[in-house]
Amino acid sequence: MMTLMLVAMVVLLLLGFPMMIPLIVAALIGFYMMFDGFGQMNTFIQQMMGGIRPAALIAVPMFILAADIMTRGQSASRLINMVMAFIGHIKGGLAVSTATSCTLFGAVSGSTQATVVAVGSPLRPRMLKAGYKDSFTLALIINASDIAFLIPPSIGMIIYGVISGTSIGELFIAGIGPGLLILAMFSAYCIAYAIINKVPTEPKASWKERLTAVQQALWPLGFPVIIVGGIYGGVFSPTEAAAACVLYAVVLEFIVFRSLKLMDIYRIAKSTGLITAVVFILVAVGNGFSWIISFAQIPQAILGGLGINEAGPTGVLIAIAVAFFIACMFVDPIVVILVLTPIFAPAIAGTGLDPVLVGVLITLMVAIGSATPPFGCDIFTAIAIFKRPYWEVIRGTPPFVLMLVLAAALIIIFPQIALFLRDLAFR
Repeated sequence: MMTLMLVAMVVLLLLGFPMMIPLIVAALIGFYMMFDGFGQMNTFIQQMMGGIRPAALIAVPMFILAADIMTRGQSASRLINMVMAFIGHIKGGLAVSTATSCTLFGAVSGSTQATVVAVGSPLRPRMLKAGYKDSFTLALIINASDIAFLIPPSIGMIIYGVISGTSIGELFIAGIGPGLLILAMFSAYCIAYAIINKVPTEPKASWKERLTAVQQALWPLGFPVIIVGGIYGGVFSPTEAAAACVLYAVVLEFIVFRSLKLMDIYRIAKSTGLITAVVFILVAVGNGFSWIISFAQIPQAILGGLGINEAGPTGVLIAIAVAFFIACMFVDPIVVILVLTPIFAPAIAGTGLDPVLVGVLITLMVAIGSATPPFGCDIFTAIAIFKRPYWEVIRGTPPFVLMLVLAAALIIIFPQIALFLRDLAFR
């Protein structure tokens, strides 16, 4: 049965159907074979609807809406200007500023693709003018945007938390350490690249200019305070923090900065609605698919056949990392989380692994896969936004992928990289 389901998915994907179609067709094939027809179809529909019923999923459209408002307004540019004012003048400072800006914008958007657009659009021309190769610039932007999937709020973590029943607040806090580790690794590489390639430095900003940049960025810096501070301090749940972010974004861009007008609301709402619809359809279909394979005990058969159940905690983590990394090279991250998390659930429970650690590792691996050839979704976002050919976009990615894989290995070896802040906040 599983073989037929996989063949159907691959064929439909190769024919160019959107991911929701292969998923639902494969699930229906499995349902038909298990129940000898579609007589109990209402059960499958109930499972799909159950996938989008958890209240925590309300945070997803909220964060998407807040990110859309900020991307169209001034928040992103103000954060970028503040970072540039302080580190733009050091060797490789422009590249380091790009990575840092991706991290900061990730702390207010939770989306890798939104970060590619918001940070890449203004900084790529500046990097090219400064003497950086376009292959390096594009690779830095799409891979540094991976940090947005780790730094709270993370849409990937919300989906994993709903699927696995793990605390989303704990996942958010646990993602900060790995995100900062990756930022440090990327910054070191950017500095080395600038020294080796003799890239000129940017003019040093005066303290007056720095003070002005900080003053202008104070309002946008309120977003991570609301999200991290609110959740850490027990003021907000993740869903309430998302709603607060939307209200804050509206006040900021429409009233304080006056960068948006009432007529912009329609375009923003339409964009958010379309993205949310796609996400929720994938979640619903993915939940139905997961129910089919779990009902048929396919995860137990796969893990048993591979011997993962006897591999121990470290072996299970390595298997999870490899599986999610490879899958996201071909398929959308949300779909991969929806499909593979239930498959590995028995092994995770059987080895006693901390689900928060597993969630951080999964989020990192799907983020890496999203920026990795051949079909990482961030690659095609960059192609569409920057209008550059495929091979030019992926040419500079190998060093960044290696650093990200190294970060994943360090998390497996030293789990406290992810769990230290979580234990400090919630234990």
